[in-house]
Amino acid sequence: MSLTEVDWSLIPAPADDGKAAHLEGQPLPDVTLRATTGSAVTLSDLRGLTVFYVYPMTGRPDRDLPDGWDQIPGARGCTPQSCAFRDHFAELQEWGVEGLYGISTQSRDYQAEAAERLHLPFPLLSDADQALGRALDLPGIEVEGQYLHKRLTMIAKDGVIAKVFYPVFPPDQDAENVIAWLRRDAEERA
Repeated sequence: MSLTEVDWSLIPAPADDGKAAHLEGQPLPDVTLRATTGSAVTLSDLRGLTVFYVYPMTGRPDRDLPDGWDQIPGARGCTPQSCAFRDHFAELQEWGVEGLYGISTQSRDYQAEAAERLHLPFPLLSDADQALGRALDLPGIEVEGQYLHKRLTMIAKDGVIAKVFYPVFPPDQDAENVIAWLRRDAEERA
């Protein structure tokens, strides 16, 4: 399978283990993460509408994925998820999203390759030291001795997590699900 073309019927869907149930209503923590743009982003300083999609790891065409990666529920799909957010970036902005960030435990340099290769119009943030994961008690998995965040998406309004999607499957539908929620939220407020 390529990194972008995935037959989701062959990939096990993740189950909701309840490990993200505590996130809605939480303030964004005072954590600063390095961005692929070279800047640093302090989450507690963010205002307006912000979307964070958290993912295990982005694969690279020149490197093998961990053994059995496709059979780990929820592991596969980071590239299709990022591409979907890229493709829906303008529409997300139309719905009021001021900040969009992808977050993984991979290094900023590793993520920079993906951001460039995938032509992402938004930065990826590195939680390599797991500061965000610890601050929010994000669900995670260990693969080949490496700690990875499980896939989830958070929508924050003025620094407070208003909505969490967990588990996210299939990942390439995540951006559309976020837009549908933003649409319903706007209609409810109107």
